[in-house]
Amino acid sequence: MTDVDLFEAEAEALESARRVLASGTGELAHYRGALEELVQNYGQLMRQSRRLISRSDRTERELNQLNSKLKQLSDELDYKARHDNLTGALNRGAVFDSARRILEQSSMSLVVLDIDFFKRINDEFGHPTGDAVIRELVNRLRKALGGEGLIGRVGGEEFSILLAGVPLDEAVALAETIRAAIAGERFACLPSRPVTSSFGVSWSAAQGNFEDAYARADEALYRAKRGGRNHVEREQ
Repeated sequence: MTDVDLFEAEAEALESARRVLASGTGELAHYRGALEELVQNYGQLMRQSRRLISRSDRTERELNQLNSKLKQLSDELDYKARHDNLTGALNRGAVFDSARRILEQSSMSLVVLDIDFFKRINDEFGHPTGDAVIRELVNRLRKALGGEGLIGRVGGEEFSILLAGVPLDEAVALAETIRAAIAGERFACLPSRPVTSSFGVSWSAAQGNFEDAYARADEALYRAKRGGRNHVEREQ
């Protein structure tokens, strides 16, 4: 298959003009005819070039728009893959991945908590109310943390907070502040009864094992629950 020359007519007009110049004739008619043909074909070339550039610009704009939409979709999918649909907190897999990355670089305190008697809330008031309680609790966590730490939902009513570089004593004090913020004011979605949470806190040095840190915090959480709930316990 031979390539098609899009500017064949223009090339012939240019060659004709060259032949006139090379002939050395002094007749004005020869020059005028060659010049007219050259101008006509050059004008056509300009129009074709403008159309090609316009199409190219339009194609580039369309490609840029498509790339932008694809990036937006990719970002949305990545967000959904890492976040809990109900609360926007990190999901369990993202919590574990984030914790491992933190521990590669620094020490970390881990706070785990769950909502006391949450099954009763669902049974007495229904799952929509239970969902509303979970959302409001996460909002209170965010407010209490003030942008520090990473909040995750690791189970139905169980949550975690990753605190990079925070010592254990400081993390325990922060957990107590959060506990008081949850218990101290009735939830707008459930004004008829208090909502409380129990907490367990552990600490790991850099390069530590997160599964071990989670087990220690979880053990402390269950001591808080056995001790009467609405309480903060630290690892032993």
